[in-house]
Amino acid sequence: MQNQPPPKFQLSNCQGRKRALLIGINYFGSPNELKGCINDVKNVKEFLTTYYNFRPEDMVILTDDQKDPRFIPTRQNILEGMRWVVHDARPNDSFFVHYSGHGGRVKDTNGDEDDGWDETIYPVDHQRYPGTSGQIVDDEMHEILVRPLPPGCRLTAIFDSCHSGTALDLPYVYSTAGSLKESNLFKDAGSGLLSASKAYVSGDLGGAISSVMSLGSKLISGKTVDDRVKQFKSSAADVIMFSGCKDQQTSADAFEAGRSTGAMSHAFTTALRANPNQSYLQLLNSVRQILREKYSQRPQLSSSHPIDVNLRFIC
Repeated sequence: MQNQPPPKFQLSNCQGRKRALLIGINYFGSPNELKGCINDVKNVKEFLTTYYNFRPEDMVILTDDQKDPRFIPTRQNILEGMRWVVHDARPNDSFFVHYSGHGGRVKDTNGDEDDGWDETIYPVDHQRYPGTSGQIVDDEMHEILVRPLPPGCRLTAIFDSCHSGTALDLPYVYSTAGSLKESNLFKDAGSGLLSASKAYVSGDLGGAISSVMSLGSKLISGKTVDDRVKQFKSSAADVIMFSGCKDQQTSADAFEAGRSTGAMSHAFTTALRANPNQSYLQLLNSVRQILREKYSQRPQLSSSHPIDVNLRFIC
């Protein structure tokens, strides 16, 4: 398993059919009401039609200010929308999914997360379900949105929500330097070695050994998870995701240009309006630079296959 190569993938020229699913949830009347999510959808709709030749008639828009129950962002409607946007997918099609709303985390149950948590989104009716079952988990979104796509079909996803770093479980995550991040294998190494050295200095040899052993087991299990995710979550399709923040971060509900908006949605569209001819790496850095001025969240770029980050962003 460890040496399994990723599937042979094919890039999309994005000249085929185009469809978009745009979801914005303000959670009106709830204690956790948001202000900018519906505005985000309006902004992204105008952006896609103006810059990337998407047509309004090829979009499904789910917002919680609508009267028609078919277009309220319930759990059922969101899942049906996800199935619709990728149905009958063909090479060189270009699909777009945008979500602006609450995001969360639940305990990982199938061992595909190196941090032990699955990322989720919150439909407007999530509280009608027992426990956390009203949330939509990243594993389920991956199965619906990514798994069915053929080689050469593009899906571009924007998740403007908390804990959204790997919301589609795409295994290849890129840094702002353009390098591939190898899971989070060493994120605990510094603290683990510090604990070991402190224990050793204080004369607690057993504690020092325990800290090193614990660190070693974390690195080994993390590497196993990373290999397994690359094997089972890679795709021969062309799937790209920009997310509002790392898995452990929150994403801001902001006020920009005189109206409420999601910080990530605003930064993404602002960056491309200013310069539509950016590479993936330039775009990631442009978005991060816009966010850095006011927010601590760090946007993430992930994909279903290894990508040349110097290629021009298209969708």
